[in-house]
Amino acid sequence: MPADCKQDHAGTRRAARLCGHVLGAFAQQPVLAPQVVASSVAGDEVDIDVDHVAYGFMASQALFGGLEIGLFDHIASHGGPAPIEVLNRLTGVEAPRLQTLVTALTAIKALRRTPEGSYVLSPNTAKFLVRSSKYFYGDYLRMQIGQQFYRHMGALPEVIKTGKAPDYAQLFSDPAEADLYTRAQHNGSLATAKQLCRLVDFKPMKSMLDIGGGSGAFSIVICRQHPQINATVLELPEVCKTGQGFVKAEPDEVAKRIKYTPGSCLDAWPSELGTNHDIVLISYVSESVPADAVLGMYTNAFARLRPGGVLIVHSFMVNDTLDGPELGALWSLQHVAVNADGVGLCPSIVEGLMRKAGFGEISHRDMIGGMTKMVIGKKPAQ
Repeated sequence: MPADCKQDHAGTRRAARLCGHVLGAFAQQPVLAPQVVASSVAGDEVDIDVDHVAYGFMASQALFGGLEIGLFDHIASHGGPAPIEVLNRLTGVEAPRLQTLVTALTAIKALRRTPEGSYVLSPNTAKFLVRSSKYFYGDYLRMQIGQQFYRHMGALPEVIKTGKAPDYAQLFSDPAEADLYTRAQHNGSLATAKQLCRLVDFKPMKSMLDIGGGSGAFSIVICRQHPQINATVLELPEVCKTGQGFVKAEPDEVAKRIKYTPGSCLDAWPSELGTNHDIVLISYVSESVPADAVLGMYTNAFARLRPGGVLIVHSFMVNDTLDGPELGALWSLQHVAVNADGVGLCPSIVEGLMRKAGFGEISHRDMIGGMTKMVIGKKPAQ
């Protein structure tokens, strides 16, 4: 999501509900995501709405189509209800297919049709899908979800059957793929990093390792807010190139405290990462590596922390009951398409691995409601 996403906690929760593979623009619209509807099956139990789940991809593509042609921006800049003839001219799509797209977006509540037959944006569209809005994250949806994750998820049935899938190291060896992913993810991670800063007291801390830190968004936000902290980001080489660009764009007093070290969290961690850190942050990584590599990653984190230092694991997770929440489960499934040997996470799994690595005083809480959770463990003081 380009531009800073200055969302309050409620806004973050609302925004989080928009990011699933089959999601469209609005958390309140069941056609856009796998939803359940009341059913007479088993008394008061809810049941799947098969059609809305099976056809949800159509709503997603309608949303991505609108973003690709700048439709929402054009309606916003028009300054009032826009007739289809005006939208034909503004988008450059002088064909009946534009009306078909606009009708679909109206049906899923992304647009509203006036009695005179013109079109205006819904409140959520205006807030999240118009580039001039401070909450805009349309580029994340358009590029990362629409162009990357959508493509990967198309192979999911075959991956489930065969266990054969590309991994992130393979994907990110392609400079264009790595750059697109990292740029698309950046502002979404900025918003999540702000949430992390509200939940964790970083004031006593001075040194952080950001493992698999992507664009550097978490390190950037933490270093912006806490001038005493220095951060080192471990990332794959092609991702480092894009991330370093984001860091260089920061004011010097922030940029000089963030450095990248190329490497993989699955290999021996480079000596350049140093030791005796106050924090090791592992965000959106534990679900992206093979299941048998997660313990080793936490063990490496333990070795790099000072006594009393903390490991923060933030990932897509479901509840320990393994029955939801929905978006946490779907995002975990999405990672199977690019990490066939990974494990779907829940707090008890992460806690168990942390304890095996030596951590204690472990706690967890929701991060992005209904989607991600954070687990924190402490290295015992000596």
